[in-house]
Amino acid sequence: MAGDDGRRRASAVADGEVLAEKRAALEDRVAELGASGRLAVAFSAGVDSTLLLAVAHDVLGAGALALTVASPFVPVSDVDEARDFCRGRGIESVVIDFDPLSMEAIESNPRDRCYLCKREIMGRVRAAAAEHGATAFADGTNADDISGAVDRPGLRALEELGFASPLAEAGLAKRDVRALAREMGLPVWDKPAAACLATRFPYGTRLTREGLARVERAEALLREAGFSQVRVRDHGGLARIELLPREFPRLLDGDTARAIDADLRELGFSYATLDLGGFASGSMDRRIDAERTDA
Repeated sequence: MAGDDGRRRASAVADGEVLAEKRAALEDRVAELGASGRLAVAFSAGVDSTLLLAVAHDVLGAGALALTVASPFVPVSDVDEARDFCRGRGIESVVIDFDPLSMEAIESNPRDRCYLCKREIMGRVRAAAAEHGATAFADGTNADDISGAVDRPGLRALEELGFASPLAEAGLAKRDVRALAREMGLPVWDKPAAACLATRFPYGTRLTREGLARVERAEALLREAGFSQVRVRDHGGLARIELLPREFPRLLDGDTARAIDADLRELGFSYATLDLGGFASGSMDRRIDAERTDA
């Protein structure tokens, strides 16, 4: 037992040393990006971009600038959180209003929607940042995002527009990001992963303001009921609920299930079902991957 305790302590020390090295690498990269002018951070209020912005502000002070996009694809609560975080830390913040539904190429929800949308949004972020004196642009992509485990078409748009990804460049995976955010006292360190609301709809399903608001409210209801990592995928009149498997029993409790079903029906869904595969980022891409395999 004593030997096990010693090994655990040694492992914790080693992990702490590695995290410290990655933090130093992140700070060095941020300083490099901000050396010739302001550094603009695409800020969504998620744990990745919050960590990046906090470090940028620590290193660069007024040289750090936050850019947040408000659109029907983003929960209003996230935009509010972004504003509050910047206000609380004295970080200059710019909110950009963008309606992707005004663009047919995005509203029609083709398979390359994520690339098209990210390209348009980040182009606007870059232009607004430049107007505020930014000479470098960064986003919160982490090392896991570029591992290839999940297809992320938006990364190509970021690269084309010249955005740096300091977290990934410093080797910070999601686990590291959360650990460092916690170490720095950032309240979002354990915030569940989020994604654009458009990802709740199968490709080819036309995106509408009403549909996006419906899945936003449906997910809010589940979080209010105490579920942590939530997705509600909209398949017409069917709501496919994704949760962490450990939370299945609580949802399937008779009273809880009936209450959630009633809430979702009130929102306009005809049926609600639990995905037995559990929560999975990019689950709408499973069908495409299967088609490629069959081909």
